[in-house]
Amino acid sequence: MRNERAIGVHRKWWTPHCSLFILYALLCSACSGVDVIPPELEEQIDTSVSYRDIQASPQAVQGRTVLLGGEVLGARRVPDGVELEILQLPVKGEDPPAERRTESQGRFLALDRGGGDPASFPPGTKVTLVGAVTGDETRRLDESTYRYPTIEVKHLYVWSEERYRERSRPSVGLFGGMGIGFGSGGRSGSFGGVGIGTGF
Repeated sequence: MRNERAIGVHRKWWTPHCSLFILYALLCSACSGVDVIPPELEEQIDTSVSYRDIQASPQAVQGRTVLLGGEVLGARRVPDGVELEILQLPVKGEDPPAERRTESQGRFLALDRGGGDPASFPPGTKVTLVGAVTGDETRRLDESTYRYPTIEVKHLYVWSEERYRERSRPSVGLFGGMGIGFGSGGRSGSFGGVGIGTGF
């Protein structure tokens, strides 16, 4: 009788939801090689420096390591690598940059010394980067001039469309259900994604 009760408890514990969470753990371990923010750089980020600080006085925060997100407006090859013109969008930790352009506080230039082909960064590509503030540069923009803060990239994460959509949606609903998203993204565009969803 005692053994039968033990088996009954075991069967009650093992549900389809348990299988889902085991699959989740396995997929997480398979995707763990890709970091939006590498741990060794996360410790270097000066969280006290906002984009407004950089925009107001780049020289005052020159050399600081910062976390920025945004949308690529253009990319071109320069002697030192690939230069990206980026529309700044708010970003928090490893979350994707904000979707709405109206939340932008300006533009900046990012020099990626390890960048590949500029065609790997088509306009509209969402990116998260860790980089050092190097100063500013004034250039012509439309019918006027614009002062761009300049950043030297230490790590650049390119969001695939699938990964961006999965991470932008709320993953857990208090009363409705749960959605779990997996994917991979990386420097200059490693794209992919797997989605799993269930309802309780």
